[in-house]
Order: sequence, then structure tokens, then C-alpha cells
Amino acid sequence: MPESNGSKSKSDWLEKTYAKSVAKAPERDYPFDTSDGALVEPLYAPEDMDGWDYLSQLSFPGEFPYTRGVQPTMYRGRLWTMRQYAGFGDAEESNARYRYLLQQGQTGLSVAFDLPTQIGYDSDHPMATGEVGKVGVAISSLADMELLMKEIPLEKATTSMTINATGSILLAFYVAVAKKQGADLSKIGGTTQNDILKEYIARGTYIFPPEGSMRLITDVFGWCKDNLPAWNTISISGYHMREAGCTAIQEVAFTFANAIAYVEAALKAGLEFDEFAPRLSFFYASFTNLVEEVAKFRAARRMWARLAEERFGAKDPRSMMLRFHTQTGGSTLTAQQPENNIVRTAIQALAAVLGGTQSLHTNSMDEALALPTEKAVQIALRTQQIIAYESGVADVTDPFGGAYYVEKLTDRIEEEATRYLDRIEDIGGALRAIEMGYQQREIQEASYRYQMSVDNGHRTVVGVNEFRSDDEEHREILRVRHEVVRRQIDRLNRVRAERDNAKVDSLLKLLEDAARSETNLMPVFIECVENYVTIGEICRVLRGVFGEQREFHVF
Repeated sequence: MPESNGSKSKSDWLEKTYAKSVAKAPERDYPFDTSDGALVEPLYAPEDMDGWDYLSQLSFPGEFPYTRGVQPTMYRGRLWTMRQYAGFGDAEESNARYRYLLQQGQTGLSVAFDLPTQIGYDSDHPMATGEVGKVGVAISSLADMELLMKEIPLEKATTSMTINATGSILLAFYVAVAKKQGADLSKIGGTTQNDILKEYIARGTYIFPPEGSMRLITDVFGWCKDNLPAWNTISISGYHMREAGCTAIQEVAFTFANAIAYVEAALKAGLEFDEFAPRLSFFYASFTNLVEEVAKFRAARRMWARLAEERFGAKDPRSMMLRFHTQTGGSTLTAQQPENNIVRTAIQALAAVLGGTQSLHTNSMDEALALPTEKAVQIALRTQQIIAYESGVADVTDPFGGAYYVEKLTDRIEEEATRYLDRIEDIGGALRAIEMGYQQREIQEASYRYQMSVDNGHRTVVGVNEFRSDDEEHREILRVRHEVVRRQIDRLNRVRAERDNAKVDSLLKLLEDAARSETNLMPVFIECVENYVTIGEICRVLRGVFGEQREFHVF
């Protein structure tokens, strides 16, 4: 009879059975490591748990510290919200795409805005030339938002808006449309990304210096608390930092460092933690190392629960629950053999579901080439639906819970991310660390290490540095037509001609006075946009009051 597993220790197994196997067939030349370069052992067993009786101490789903999920039933009670990030050209074209996706079974909208909208320029501004409608939909006035949401009942659909520097203004547009629809604002659900600190770190679509930017964010917190209670006031985003090259551990740590800064700003503005914390949401990437991503999400939930309770004195359990949206890894998509991206996205989406996400966007196979075609978007959405309805992984809460490797990696990510948080705290907090270039340098170094491992062949990217093909076929890609840009600018000119411009002038003066005071700016924004003041006009006033941020000098 062969020996049973119970009669051997892990070290015995490594020394005898595993060593003999390696001697006969050496391990493949491939990096057995996590995204931060930590070596992965060939086996995980009870002794790896460092004496922790983890099986008896694992919390149940829906119970503090929520390692295993924020709801007891998780997907047995309700599936995650299936969102497809979409927006291109003008509002008319994007509205058609949204209605198509809803017809295909999408359960929530996710709006991509073009660069001029993101940095506060109208579509006819010289700075907007060549960028109108290219990476998202162009929104200059309420007329655009009305068209964007045409035939979409905002009381029933939840909308996520990926917008930051101008997030409060786009929320005002959305509220104005909801009011025109006669919607009950207490039932309007969705999310404004509204996260400026990660723009300073990794993405770059900022307008104002930190003080003015943080003012706009906390004004949204305060106004929504009383007027838009079902709205997620911020989506604190690790996604863009991960896309810029940081590791899974850095993604968790830098996201929470930013979250701490937002919470402290809100407390300083006079808000109580439990008043706004239940509406905080988070946004993470999901990359292709499935087990690492699952562990990352579990560690992040546990860390936030402890931060909320121990640091900020949370009493409301909802304040301690990390609710997050996930997007599959855009930077992992390859222009070479783009069909391979379907497989990458499926693995990444599966990791997000196994990790307990509340909302998910799956990237399309052609996004390394251009904006996604309708067919590619349908495949991406079907990927989520197959996972939800055919795979069985949504039937059980935290199906990986208790697995030795998953629990060990969850502990390690929490431990290392906490070390990063401590370093940032020693520097003086997230904003001070950003000013010193700490996060930027860490991300740059991690990105460089990864790219070097690909370039030298140590890490395989299928279709790029291994398993290449020379018969790449011509592919149809989506292009924004010039006549769409012309239509957008014509609509903007009509708005300016038909509105009450004397009223606009008085409102812009009111906005300037409010920005120079401590008045919450959201009611002023809403009144402005309801009178068809444009985003460029509002931001011109705010630039005059707050100033413009220049790039932080990393030294």
C-alpha cells in the first residue's frame, strides 16, 4: 500500500517525491511567480498557514471582515451587474450602442467620455481638435446628455460614469435629465468615478490642483447624502494604476491610500463617516493570473473592513463592506492574434466572479486596435453570461475559500499591501507621496520589470513573444466618422444660439462667487446645466478660481 498523505509532511514530500520527479523531468523554464515577483511554491499545505487555524477562523460570507463576500447569498441571490463600458462619437451614436447592449442582456450602463469632456473643453474648443468622440462620447451641454439617455428610464437603469476632474458637472447633467424625466431622485442609482488622485498618479486627465479637486469631490459626497441617496459618490480606482504597470499588491495599497485621503477630506469638511461611507465604491482590474486576482479581491475586502472599523470608527456594517466594480485588463490585450483576447478576458472575468465582484465589464477582443465593434462587444457580454449561467461558479459563495494557496496568498497580499500603506503614512499620506513621486516611481519600476521579463523571453505572452503567426488578416475596425464630429459641433452651436444668454452670464457669475466661498457647488452646477451652460464654460470659471494643475515633478 502506498503511504497516505497524512503520514508525510510537506518537507518530506518535497525532498522525496517532488525531488525525484524534477530529477526525471526538470521544471519548465517559466516564471513561477506573482505579479510582484514573489516565487510560488509547488505545493501549499496546512503547515504553510504559520500555525493559524484558518479553517476555524474564516468568516462566513456577509460577516465581518467580509473576506468571503459582502452578502450571505452573493450570486445565488443576485448576479453581479453586467456593464459594458461604451461611448464613442456623439450622443446619438452612443445612445444606439447603449440600447443595443440593453437588448442583448446588459444590466447596467457604463459611459466612456471623450478626452475634451474629461478635461473640461467644449467640442469646438481648439484643444478638442482631433479628439472629439475618439475615446468616448462627446458631452458639452445638457442637450447632449438628453440625447445620450433618450428612451432610457433613469429610475430603472443604473449608470456608471468614468469621469473624474469634471465628475461633479457630469453628475449635474445626469440629475438634470432625471428631473426632466420626472424621476424620483431617491431611486436614481449609479456611480460617478470622481477619483482625482489616481489621475495625478497614473492617468493624467486632471484639471485643477488638489485643493479645488478635493473640494469638488466632497461637495458631491455632501449633496448626494441628502439628495441622491442611492448614488455611489466615488469609485476609488486601482484599475488605472494597474493598467499603468503596478503589481496586484500595489494596486490594493495605493487604492486604499487614496481612499484614506478622500475620507479624511470628507471628515474635515464636516461629514460623519457613516453618513457617506456606505456609498463609497471601488474599482479594480482583473488580470490573467487567476488565483492571484481572486486572493487580491478577498484581501482587499478584509483590509477595508478593518480600516473602516479601526481607523474611522465605523458603526454601520455597510460602511465596512468593500463593494467594487471590476474591469478585465485592457493592457493585457494584444493587437497580435486578437482572438486570443477572448480567452484572456474570459479568465479575467472568471477571476473577478470567483473574487466576489459586484459589477463587471469585459473588454472586447479588438480594443488593442480601436474602439470595439458591435460584434466584439456582443462576444464580451456573452462571456459574462456564460460564466453566470453555465459555469456553476455563481452557485457557491467564495468557492475557493479554504484552499491552502488561496488563503496563503490572501494573507500575503494583505500583509504586503499594509506595509505599503504604512510607508505612505510615514511620508505624510497619499497626496504628499504623490507630490514626491513615490507611487509614480513604484509603478514605473514595476512596469519596467514586467516589460523586461517579456522582452527577454522570461515571461511568455502568447502570440507576441511566443507562438507567433505571420498570417495576420485585415480586420474591420470602428472609426469615428468626420460627419459625426460636425454634427456634434452644430448641435453645440444651436444650443448657444437658442438659450437665454443673459441668464447664462448671471449664472456664471453666481458660480464664480460660489466657488470662492464654501458653498456646496452641486446645486449651482445643476442650475447652470439646466439652463444649458456648457461644460467648457463652467470649467473656464473654475480654472479662474482654482487654477490649473501642472504635472507633478517626479524626483
